[in-house]
Amino acid sequence: MTHLIETRTPARPKRPFFLRRGPMEAIATALIGLGFLMLFQPFLLVLYTYSLATLLAGTVMFIIVSKFPE
Repeated sequence: MTHLIETRTPARPKRPFFLRRGPMEAIATALIGLGFLMLFQPFLLVLYTYSLATLLAGTVMFIIVSKFPE
């Protein structure tokens, strides 16, 4: 008679929030969308001034985060 011994694979520790691909891609996409909204609004010059920086930050963040493992 053969006895099967169950061996558990060690559970990998969960990655911190800022190293997970899914949530960080969502944040980067939201930053890009916020940058577009800031760019096309006609009310506040301050928002228009920082819109390009917001767009670039979201784009660079998305490029970096998309390289993270799933």
